[in-house]
Amino acid sequence: MDAEICILEDANRSRKGGIVGETKPYEELLEQFLAYVGVERGLSKATVSAYSSDLRKYTDFLHTRGVNTVDEVSRNDVESFITTLASESSRSRARRLASIHEFHRFALRQHLVSVDISDTVKAPKSGQQLPDVLTVDEVGALLDAAACGDSDDPVALRDKALLEFMYATGSRVSEAVGMDLADLDLESCVVKLTGKGSKQRLVPFGSYALHAMEQYLNIGRPALQRRAKKTEELSAVMLNKRGRRLSRQSVWEIVQHAGERAGITRPLHPHTLRHSFATHLIQGGADVRTVQELLGHASVTTTQIYTHVSPDNLIEAYTLAHPRAR
Repeated sequence: MDAEICILEDANRSRKGGIVGETKPYEELLEQFLAYVGVERGLSKATVSAYSSDLRKYTDFLHTRGVNTVDEVSRNDVESFITTLASESSRSRARRLASIHEFHRFALRQHLVSVDISDTVKAPKSGQQLPDVLTVDEVGALLDAAACGDSDDPVALRDKALLEFMYATGSRVSEAVGMDLADLDLESCVVKLTGKGSKQRLVPFGSYALHAMEQYLNIGRPALQRRAKKTEELSAVMLNKRGRRLSRQSVWEIVQHAGERAGITRPLHPHTLRHSFATHLIQGGADVRTVQELLGHASVTTTQIYTHVSPDNLIEAYTLAHPRAR
């Protein structure tokens, strides 16, 4: 515990230029908490940023109620804050409450409170929301559209390899852009992905992704790497037009443009490929536990949403099975 406190105090010194002693209420504790989840737990910058956004909104609310220190917060304060979020989706409210739970558990570990008053506050119930999924034909059209233009164009080769890889592995955007050359084993068709909480897993990929990746690595990536004005990017697999590591925002744009060229009119985002990957595996006969491992889900409950039945399959099954359906 002493070592942990020292790390957190060092983080505060580096962020504020000294020991935080004249900060606003909650500011010091928030800085310590964000240092803890970022340094000690090794969570991604995006996750730390989400915690920061959720908790600053929460503490701003507490200030308006005259609750200025963490030991003054009551269960009613937490419930009242969740009530103010009625216009948000149940998923967003659940995420904010999860951030609050982590914050109060941290305060308890730091002996700033004697009890975690948020512990008994439950997240709002949400109806099952099915993920956005493409059909196999739509995925094929999307992947074909990614390779528009000259067959040797480095950007087209990259886009094709990126989308083929994401559909073949079900990788998150952060995992795809964070992938290094050392993580790829083309001979065995296996990649090491680093997911949430720096957890690593091995995921296989098929011949389509292998061919696209080989084309990109042999022709596209060297051309992009030469465009770097300063230090060449030696480790990242996916590079942008300037020879640097590709960003998450760029992946979103690549998916959008490929979708437009493929004539897919419904909303598309990078996670659609991950949803489609999981759904198509389940429909193809893969068991949920296997898909859980491939996706890197901590709980099988998260994976079970992909066991949904599509409307077309539902109608077909009803028509075939019900004695008075025809």
